[in-house]
Amino acid sequence: MMFPLARNALSSLRIRSIQQSMARKSHVKHSPDFHDKYGNVVLASGTAFCVAAWVFTITQIGVEWNLSPVGRVTPKVWKKQ
Repeated sequence: MMFPLARNALSSLRIRSIQQSMARKSHVKHSPDFHDKYGNVVLASGTAFCVAAWVFTITQIGVEWNLSPVGRVTPKVWKKQ
């Protein structure tokens, strides 16, 4: 069984050590990594490539988008048998 003073001393020691370690981490100079240097460029180039690929595909495969068949469809001549 721990005494209340000892328990308070240990808990404040733990809190202080956590605060000190967080303070050390926040003061360390962060060197830029790959994502800091090139993240937005990679994202923009990937988006541009994807859009260009879709535009090329849609324009080259010959899909006619939502065109009405009115005026294009003619009835077949009826043949009597």
